[in-house]
Amino acid sequence: MESEDTSAGKSADLQLEIAHLLLIDIVGYSKLLVNEQIQCMQQLNRIVRSTGCFRKAEKEEKLIRLPTGDGMALLFFQSPEEPARCALEISDTLRNHPELSVRMGVHSGPVNKVADVNDRSNFAGAGINIAQRVMDCGDAGHIVLSKHVADDLSQYSHWQPYLNDLGECEVKHGLRLHIVNLCKDGLGNPQVPEKLKPRGRWKRARGRVVRPISAPRWQKSMLLVAVLVSIVALAVTFSTFFHRAPTSPRNFSQNAVPVPEKSIAVMPFANLSDDKQNAYFADGVQDEILTNLARVADLKVISRTSTMQYKASAQRNLRDIAKTLGVSHVVEGSVQRSGGRVRVNAQLIDARTDSQLWGQSYDRDLADVFAIENELAEQIVSQLKSKLSPQEKAAIEQKPTADLAAHDLYIRAKTLIATAVFSTPEHESLSEAVRLLNQAIERDPAFAFAYYQLAQAHDLLYFGGTDHTPARVAMADAAIQSLSRLRPNSGEAHLAVARHVYYVYLDYDHAREELNLAQKTLPNDPLPFQILGFIDRRQGRWSESTKNLERTIELDPQNRLVLQQLANSYLCLRQYADAERVLDRAIALAPKDSAMRALRGLTELRWHADPRPLMSTIGAIIAEDSSEAENIAQQWLEVSLCARDFDGARRALAALPIVGCHDDTVPFPRAWCEGVVAQMRSDTAAARAAFTSVRNEAAKLVADQPDYAEALCVLGMADAALGHNEDAIREGRRAVELLPVKKDSIIGAQLLQNLALIYAWTGEKDLAVKQLAIVVSVPSYLSYGELRLHPRWDPLRGDPRFDKIVASLAPK
Repeated sequence: MESEDTSAGKSADLQLEIAHLLLIDIVGYSKLLVNEQIQCMQQLNRIVRSTGCFRKAEKEEKLIRLPTGDGMALLFFQSPEEPARCALEISDTLRNHPELSVRMGVHSGPVNKVADVNDRSNFAGAGINIAQRVMDCGDAGHIVLSKHVADDLSQYSHWQPYLNDLGECEVKHGLRLHIVNLCKDGLGNPQVPEKLKPRGRWKRARGRVVRPISAPRWQKSMLLVAVLVSIVALAVTFSTFFHRAPTSPRNFSQNAVPVPEKSIAVMPFANLSDDKQNAYFADGVQDEILTNLARVADLKVISRTSTMQYKASAQRNLRDIAKTLGVSHVVEGSVQRSGGRVRVNAQLIDARTDSQLWGQSYDRDLADVFAIENELAEQIVSQLKSKLSPQEKAAIEQKPTADLAAHDLYIRAKTLIATAVFSTPEHESLSEAVRLLNQAIERDPAFAFAYYQLAQAHDLLYFGGTDHTPARVAMADAAIQSLSRLRPNSGEAHLAVARHVYYVYLDYDHAREELNLAQKTLPNDPLPFQILGFIDRRQGRWSESTKNLERTIELDPQNRLVLQQLANSYLCLRQYADAERVLDRAIALAPKDSAMRALRGLTELRWHADPRPLMSTIGAIIAEDSSEAENIAQQWLEVSLCARDFDGARRALAALPIVGCHDDTVPFPRAWCEGVVAQMRSDTAAARAAFTSVRNEAAKLVADQPDYAEALCVLGMADAALGHNEDAIREGRRAVELLPVKKDSIIGAQLLQNLALIYAWTGEKDLAVKQLAIVVSVPSYLSYGELRLHPRWDPLRGDPRFDKIVASLAPK
């Protein structure tokens, strides 16, 4: 929209006011037929008017709406956050309207009332002109901001992670605008706009970030330039908020964040005992000191999962470690156990100067080890001049157990549970942890924390589908009851309940209540944030989920599981560049992690329909260590199917663990993969035998648990493969009814996808295409690569409706 230029110098009587503007433009509007233009404008008007920001500002009479022919301008007058939030809401709604392509620009600048040709009151001014220039810098899907607006937003921490500085761009009349892209959780466009790609006239900011800038006192002649720069920065900010651009020079979340003064990491203690079997005892000393410090709300304490990454380090560069972990101080020490005595050395180091602040040696009876750990924790709190409440002091001084052998068993089990997700088969690690914890409890029936870990192991075995039975739930219930009896109202008791009601019952509200209570006494435990992130994700609150997972990473920066989960979120949002960025960070932590490397290759398969990176990665992993084949067998099988590589599929199947080929928590048994491979080689008899076995196993699960949606899904898929069409459709529909997307956005979407497959396999192409269109409109693992290459979708190939859906997911 071109508004009349009414700069401040034209009239001394000009009444200027600052508006926070959102410009919206329908991309390709001029190419539409007249009736299509009308329909698009009506649809856009409905979407904009439905947003909370619009309704609130309109109700308060703090909103001006201006038509622009192919879009509109919204003028807010209270805060620059208003147009930014409104743009995010609009972008979120547009995900359900792929037929409507828009771009948006945000700027704050001067506007003034004018009389239009009909003598009606209207608005014009430099602010609107510059907002138009900012928006013009973007492409379809972009939310771009001027630098001025980005500076204002960056003063609030909740905006900073989503603002990407794109640099300067020359626009109309030779003006240069500094543009910021706003992207967040699938909203916005993460790519660099075409106009901003290097072509000689665009100067890309190198390492530049948007920072708060105090506004200078501009002369009137400079007002227009200032406004223009502001618009560009805000426009870029919005684009970044919605969809982090992989090509941007630097993301705001990567800015150097001040490290808290009262922050600390407790390194693994060296085991100096002659008997190396005492390694778990040394681990236990570190664990108790860390656990005690983590109860202090006035401290930031890094999780044990992250600090244990440095256990094998012969030499430690504490300054680098502290920088990586985001702390100012480090504790390290050693433990020597001999007969009935124990010697513990510890020192507190200011990692910024690599200087020792405090050190102490303890040489006492072995029975006093817990007292030593308590004293150490309290000394460190004192040295850091941190506040220690009476409740925190009492919690620190409470012994976990009087039985050191039970404590060793507990530490071994705790380590197994923390690393189970990276072991194959996972259920073996969890089952071994259960055995060790039961031994610990047998030695000390009052060992509360052992019950806490025991409940966690049972919940994971149930939730993952390994043992999805009422008996497993009962064992978890019993452990939680014992914990609550021994430590009523403790943070661990509330956290155990939260995890249990989430994993077993998907009772999100109850889980949130318990997590809030747990955080009051476990301020540094990353698990509450992690579970909140999982709950938010299952409720489709992707932005909140990402924030909670990132907060988890702050407290546990070396935890590959959390990084993998964050990558999974990006995969569901089809933000593949962001997923690869996170996976690269996880692989840097453990370069030999074969499963993480395979997932990185799988991302390329999903994104670009290119099987070669994953096939190359698998070949390299097996060449390095053939025993790793079972850890990557499922990805190996998937890429072999997509490449129509029968030999590779056969070898992958041979490596597949006996537990099966679960699809997240959908419990496909090993026989399912056997049937798929048999189909591939046209062995009808073998395929039928395998799918019959799957059907029998799934039917038993459903008979025992009629509302087990994932098992019903497997039963429906097996019946579809066997030609039991009516049964298959009924079972697939029932699974979706039991667990809809609104209750579980992750598994609900997978059940929808499998229902589309059931329709396709039973000859119901119209229903299959209709269902598939729903799946691609919501976040899910369904990808361009799978639809284009995987043989499971062959029944729909050649249908132009299917081809259109596939094309809609192709990388742009």
